[in-house]
Amino acid sequence: METFVRIVEAGSLSAAAAQLGTTQPTISRRLAALESSLGVRLLTRTTHAIQLTEAGERYVSRAREMLADWAGFEATLRGDDELPEGTLRVVAPHAFGQEQLVRPVTDYLRRYPKMTVEWTLHDGAPRFVEDGIDCAIRVGKLAGDSLVARKLFDVKRVVVASPSIPGLASMTKPAQLAALPWLSIGTFYRNSVRLESDRASATIRIRPRFVTDSLFALRNAALEGLGLAIVSEWIVRDDIAEGRLLHVVPKWQSQPLPVWIAYPEARFYPAKLRRFVEMVSASFADDGPPGKKPRRPHTEKSVRS
Repeated sequence: METFVRIVEAGSLSAAAAQLGTTQPTISRRLAALESSLGVRLLTRTTHAIQLTEAGERYVSRAREMLADWAGFEATLRGDDELPEGTLRVVAPHAFGQEQLVRPVTDYLRRYPKMTVEWTLHDGAPRFVEDGIDCAIRVGKLAGDSLVARKLFDVKRVVVASPSIPGLASMTKPAQLAALPWLSIGTFYRNSVRLESDRASATIRIRPRFVTDSLFALRNAALEGLGLAIVSEWIVRDDIAEGRLLHVVPKWQSQPLPVWIAYPEARFYPAKLRRFVEMVSASFADDGPPGKKPRRPHTEKSVRS
């Protein structure tokens, strides 16, 4: 089972053999024995590539789950003194994954030199089983598979715009912003925005001229003067301080977004995952959200689709 999963992940029998420290004929014999015991073909092979059969697609997903459960069970038997080794696959959002999360990953790799982290950046919902993902860091609402999720912090979001847009400094109420050009990050808001102050809230309709799924692209479009945008405060903090962007209606802000570290529910968790979750959580317990100390302990919950 381990050999088969390694073949799929490595992309060829020869690459799997190199990773497992054995020969290609040995890998081929193991694959043949597995297919013979199951009575089905799992792979089709050409001179240039391998391809999963329908049975292979089903088998590899279940095999990954079973291997993860077994590794977690062994880790539990060995106790908390076990040092993790192997590969940890993590999915993180583009902006946070590039700017805010690399430091705890670096600390993790320094502490555990036998570990490798595959750090994949995308903002869509991770496919834990299909892609063999160990854990994901997510911003906003969680959905999908049954997950265990630990909240790391909340992201403060503010309205910003280039000083080249006239009249912004004199605006103090959200309703004044409705007629202005807007930019949108489609994964969180598109046709309306909701802003809150200490004692009130307001929803305004917008017609965005520029829609993106990238926080970096949204910031750059705002710097170019294309319109107003609601962005995570950490990414524009220096721009506001140095006058490249204005903090518009500063007494109002958008609802903060929670940041979670999440992983599938299981009976046992391998040391590599347990240690990573502990280190990332501890990192933000000490530092809090970017630029701000936390006021509450972390929370953990189960999330079911």
